[in-house]
Amino acid sequence: MASKMLKEFREFAAKGNVVDMAVGIIIGAAFTSIVNSLVSDLFTPLIGLATGGMNFTNQFLVLRDGPGGEVYHTLEQAQAAGAVTLNYGLFLNAVLSFLIVAFATFLLIRYINRLKNLAFTPEVAAPPTVKDCPFCLSKIPLPATRCPACTSQLPATQPEPE
Repeated sequence: MASKMLKEFREFAAKGNVVDMAVGIIIGAAFTSIVNSLVSDLFTPLIGLATGGMNFTNQFLVLRDGPGGEVYHTLEQAQAAGAVTLNYGLFLNAVLSFLIVAFATFLLIRYINRLKNLAFTPEVAAPPTVKDCPFCLSKIPLPATRCPACTSQLPATQPEPE
């Protein structure tokens, strides 16, 4: 029974879609590091520069003071004192990070699709310039009305449907 299950597992693991999925996960992990670097190393500093270095991390609302009843200047101070806080700054950071990652992913996928389209654009065949003589089957120019090989009068050519 164990050998049958092992054989079934081997067949399952050897299928192409499982291997494709594994390759996709590996490439996805590598792609995640690229996107994270793009966000943290390029976009976030630019946004910080545009907003005057504003950091939303310490934006919070105290719902209930801690036992000391002191004023909290940072979120860490409030949490250390046991205060109950509504951390809207962390939520805004998460939303902003998501939007940046989504936009960066969109840009990368768009660029990859453009490269793919450039690499795999099929060549358009040139329109034919010759036709076969219906009598002797030699090649003759499209506008010819008489075959130069057999001198037969050619039927009027009708435009081919496209």
